[in-house]
Amino acid sequence: MSRTPQKKKATLSQVKVFISYRSQDPDMSLAQEFHHGLEEAGYSTFMAGESIRLGEDWAKRIDAELLQCDYFLLLLSERSSVSEMVTEEVRRAKQLHDQTGKPTILPIRLNFPISAPLNYDLRGYQQRIQQRQWQTVEDTAEILAEILALLSEGKVEQPLDPLEELYSPTIAEEFAQQESVQMPPLPVAEPELPGGQVDLASRFYVERGKIEAQCYEAIVTPGALIRIKAPRQMGKTSLMARILRYAEQQGCLGVPLSFQVADSVVFGDLDQFLRWFAASVGRRLKVPNRLNEYWDEVFGSKDNCTAYFEEYLLPALDQPLALCLDEVDMVFQHLSIASDFFGLLRNWHEMGKSSDLWKRFRLVVVHSTEVYIPMNINQSPFNVGLPIELLEFTADQVQDLARRHGLNWNTSQIGRLMGMVGGHPYLVRLALYHVKRENTTLETLLRNAPTESGLYGDHLRRHLWNLEQHPELAAAVRQLVATEGTVRLPSVQGFQLHSMGLVDLLGNDVQFRSELYRAYFRDRLRSA
Repeated sequence: MSRTPQKKKATLSQVKVFISYRSQDPDMSLAQEFHHGLEEAGYSTFMAGESIRLGEDWAKRIDAELLQCDYFLLLLSERSSVSEMVTEEVRRAKQLHDQTGKPTILPIRLNFPISAPLNYDLRGYQQRIQQRQWQTVEDTAEILAEILALLSEGKVEQPLDPLEELYSPTIAEEFAQQESVQMPPLPVAEPELPGGQVDLASRFYVERGKIEAQCYEAIVTPGALIRIKAPRQMGKTSLMARILRYAEQQGCLGVPLSFQVADSVVFGDLDQFLRWFAASVGRRLKVPNRLNEYWDEVFGSKDNCTAYFEEYLLPALDQPLALCLDEVDMVFQHLSIASDFFGLLRNWHEMGKSSDLWKRFRLVVVHSTEVYIPMNINQSPFNVGLPIELLEFTADQVQDLARRHGLNWNTSQIGRLMGMVGGHPYLVRLALYHVKRENTTLETLLRNAPTESGLYGDHLRRHLWNLEQHPELAAAVRQLVATEGTVRLPSVQGFQLHSMGLVDLLGNDVQFRSELYRAYFRDRLRSA
C-alpha cells in the first residue's frame, strides 16, 4: 500500500484552523459542517463547543489555540457581529497576525449582507480583508471547497496596498442612507440589538446633558481641540460620530482615524508611525500620496510630518479639517513614540492660535484610560482644549431609555437593574432590548446576571479572557475580590482596569464598578 496519502494527511494535520462561531443556528450547524469537512480533508480544527472538555479553563484554551492556529475561520451572523467574545477573538487574531504573520482571517457572513454595517471594533479589525457570503445551505459546499483550496495553496487574497483606506466613505457619506430615512423619534421605537457605535439615525442615542452642545460649539471654533475620555462601551465613538457629522454640516471635512486599524509594526518607530499617520489622513482626504517629496531625512520626523500637513494637506483643502483620533490609548503603550507624537499634536494646536492655516485644523482626541505616560506639561495635549468625560446614565436617563423601548418600568424596577449594572450604557441597553423582546424577564435577568449562562455571559467571559492574558491585572482583581471596600493599586494597573470599565477610580484607590463584576469575579477569581 502506498504511504503517500498517509504522509499527505500528516502534513495537512499540521495546519490548524480555529472556527469562531456562536452557539446558535445557522452559526453552529455551519461550523459543524466546516469542522467535519476540514477534518475529513486532513486538517486539524478547533471548535470551542466540540473541543473544550468539562472543567477545562476555556479562556486559557482559547488563547492557546489562537496562538497555534494558522487560519481563523470567522462565521459572522447578525447576532455574532455584536458578540463581545467574537470581537475579542478577532482582535486577538489580528494582533497575532500582525506580530507573527498568522493566523489568516477568513470571514464568512451568514445571511448578513456585505453592505450591512459591522460594529465599530469589528469594522476596524477586518479592514482590507476579503469576505465571503453564505445565504443558504446550497452555498455550503462551494464555500467549503474554496476554503480547502485556499488552505491547500497556503495563501489567501491580500490587499494590494497596506495603507488601504481605513474608512472608505466620509462620515456624511457613510450615514447618508440612514439620514435620508431618518424620522423624528417616536415615543416607542422598535428596539435595536446593542453593539458598538449607536447609528446616527438611532432613536436610542441618549444625549448627555449639555455635552453634545458644548462639543458642537467647540468643533467649529478655529484651532479647536476636544478631548473625550471614558471607559469602554460608554458611548465615546457614538459621540465622536455626531461631532463629525455636525462639523460636516457646518462646512468642515470630517476625517475619523482609529489607531485600532494600524498594524503593530507601525508603532515600533516614530518615523514609520508618522509616515503612516500622514499617509492615512491624506488617503482619507482622497489626495495622492506625496510622502517621498516632503519627507527629507535631513529633518526630523516631526518636522517632516508638520511640513506634510502645512505645505501639502491643509493648503489643498478649501474647507476646515476636523480630524478625530480614536483609540488613542494604543499609542500610550509605546513610550518610544507617545511623547513625541502627543507633543506634535499640542504644537499644532498652539499654532492654531496664531496661524491662519492651522486655525483651519480642528482636532478630537478619544481615549479610554487616564494619561499615564510621562510628559512635559507644556507639551501635552491632554491639559488644553475642551475636556469631555462621559459618565454612566442617571436613573432618569435609564427610565427615559426604557420608555423608548416601550417598557413602562417604575422607579423600583429601574433601581433593581441599576443595582446590578449601574448606569453602564451598553449593559442597560442590552437588558432593555432583551426584556422588551421577551427573551427574558427582569427577575430572571438579575438572578443569572453574574453568571456565564446569563444575559451578560458573553460580556463577562471577554473580561475574564483579557484578565487571564494579563496576570498582573488578574492579581489586582483578586485583591478587589478579597475586600468589600476600595483597594490601592499601582497607578497604571488602576488606569488599565478603569479603561476596561471594571473599576471606578476614587482618588488613589479603586473599587468594582458594579455588583455584576464583583459577584462574577468573586466566583471566578477567588483563589490565587
